[in-house]
Amino acid sequence: MERDIMQYDVIIVGAGPAGLSAAIRLKCLDSNNKLSVCVLEKGAEVGSHIISGAVIETSGLDMLIPDWKNKGAPLNTPVTQEKFTFLTKNKAYNIPIKLLPDELHNHNNYIVSLSNLCRWLAEQAEALGVEIFSGFAASQLLFDGNNRVIGIRTNDLGIDKQGNHKDTFMLGVDIHARYTILGEGCHGSLAKQVINHYKLRQNSDPQTYGIGIKELWEIKSENHNPGMVMHTAGWPVDRHTWGGSFIYHLENNQVYIGYVVGLDYKNPYLSPFNEMQRFKTHPEIAKILNGGKRIGYGARAINEGGIQSLPKLTFPGGLLIGCSAGFLNVAKIKGTHNAMKSGIIAADNIHKALSTQTPNHELDEYEKNLKASTIYKELYRQRNFRIAANKFGMYWGMLYNAVDLKLFKGKLPWTLHHKTTDHNTLIFKDKAKKIDYPKPDGKLTFDRTSSVALANVFHEENQPCHLQLADDKTPIEYNLKYFDAPEQRYCPAQVYEIIYEKGKSPYLQINFTNCIHCKTCDIKDPKQNINWHTPEGGGGPNYANM
Repeated sequence: MERDIMQYDVIIVGAGPAGLSAAIRLKCLDSNNKLSVCVLEKGAEVGSHIISGAVIETSGLDMLIPDWKNKGAPLNTPVTQEKFTFLTKNKAYNIPIKLLPDELHNHNNYIVSLSNLCRWLAEQAEALGVEIFSGFAASQLLFDGNNRVIGIRTNDLGIDKQGNHKDTFMLGVDIHARYTILGEGCHGSLAKQVINHYKLRQNSDPQTYGIGIKELWEIKSENHNPGMVMHTAGWPVDRHTWGGSFIYHLENNQVYIGYVVGLDYKNPYLSPFNEMQRFKTHPEIAKILNGGKRIGYGARAINEGGIQSLPKLTFPGGLLIGCSAGFLNVAKIKGTHNAMKSGIIAADNIHKALSTQTPNHELDEYEKNLKASTIYKELYRQRNFRIAANKFGMYWGMLYNAVDLKLFKGKLPWTLHHKTTDHNTLIFKDKAKKIDYPKPDGKLTFDRTSSVALANVFHEENQPCHLQLADDKTPIEYNLKYFDAPEQRYCPAQVYEIIYEKGKSPYLQINFTNCIHCKTCDIKDPKQNINWHTPEGGGGPNYANM
């Protein structure tokens, strides 16, 4: 059987804010309407896999579509108030916003559903002639004889658990392009391939990550304060663990509430999901949610390494944009504006290259132009923010950051470096303290099974498991033996379970149909034994208003 081949000038993998911005910009520059642009999205529809806090600043959107207000962009809730609160177990201490660095101010920003914003951006892109294919997962890169990326291949469909062809079998499609843009979000599978293949991280620090757990609530009107942005630090995590929360009041009596835990945590008994549930029991938080109803749930890994962890951004035949590169500003707790700007800069450079008769194989100017942009400038200013907490602990790190960003505006004459990968930070279980998490009450706190149901997750059950183990023995002989199987706790969707049956040795059961594509397992597994591969296109969560 021969694969179908499709040909485009540019293929963009990922219909997030970065990828869609690149597509829109390319078509805006295409005055003769000759440029063919394709966006591939593994979610069932644009936005179904998009999840973020999200408070955004509009600088990226202003660059891309200056009249976005007139065109009906779904930015409905401007920030009107903000709080930063330090929590102890039972107390809450508000820190005046004026004492905080500028990065933590949210004046002129908007509370948004990033999934809804991406759906709107997709409409703008399609109106310009961009072709968007949802429900198709890019599974591998294609190379020519000169080691240049020439496009991607989508997953073969209709394969059962044993690898046999079902009646519905269909070969994936090869999509060739003159340039390939990877905008898959944090720790994308193709970005991982291309970074390893071309050794793009050899001159940078390892990337460090966080896992963000998010819920959408409908709350009582008397507890609702549209436009309120609240962040917390402190309890429930200990002083050696990076963690903090967000509570954003959007329209219609709804609130986004989330908790982020740095994946460089050390205690193998820590569960980011349960830290989130415990956080909601704090009196200051519970009073907002009491009497309300949880209506949405999701989780996603985020880049936190900053400028030191940026890989080389170009490779022969393509480039990295958005969170595939790692442009999140951790101090601001924002990345959408930078993702969009990176897509714009990428489009400008690709359009210039395609305008010549002999385009360059590698777009070196992209990295140069990005380093001259506001993206690089703001990432440089906050370069020590996340690493300070890793070096000095959460509390001393906060003090360091206050001095660095508030007093010296990020101009202290040194740069801290992060040298350890997140999967190497766990201590052995016999040296770790077990954490007693409260049982869910079904009102404020919940279990993972009921949570995953709210993410509207669907995977075809009779397909190969997309969570691939390099060695089947490692989960028991290493992870369970030394760390009490931390995959049972770091996964926010109960994908991984150690099963004990009478008369049998324990074994790892992978409930891959629960997977919400957060990528935490691919990041945190101690032996890097788990490889997250794309399942059949359209599988995974289906987020609405997240």
